[in-house]
Amino acid sequence: MKAKLNCILLVDDDEPTNFLNKLAVEELECTDHIKIIPGAREALDYLACAGQPAPLNKDCPSPEIIFLDINMPAMDGWEFLQKYEALPEERKRSIIVIMLTTSFNPEDELKARKIPSVKEFRNKPLTPNLLQDILRKYFPDKCS
Repeated sequence: MKAKLNCILLVDDDEPTNFLNKLAVEELECTDHIKIIPGAREALDYLACAGQPAPLNKDCPSPEIIFLDINMPAMDGWEFLQKYEALPEERKRSIIVIMLTTSFNPEDELKARKIPSVKEFRNKPLTPNLLQDILRKYFPDKCS
């Protein structure tokens, strides 16, 4: 059996979407922790905690994948990415950011592709097949 990811972070304000995304992750049994955060600002706070040495990060396992929605209240996914890009490189190095959205606006995809941290732009919801493809591409040594 291959190793699991430490944590997958789902950043989306939509509860039904989070429920479906969590089911897809649970079905593959590919991580020890699934963290759901309903807002971009809270996700940045979480990442600040996750970057701390133990025991300060006890409740904040460091994610290997962030699935990020674009349209959220208060701070959207684009604003999150501006702040995320400003983080030190060593904090972002092992994290794959996937934009997971309902947007069919081609401008959104073009904009996402220009942001170095964004590795993929995919449509919601997350499915086991989509997740498996991402795992094979970015984490071939983990999860079967």
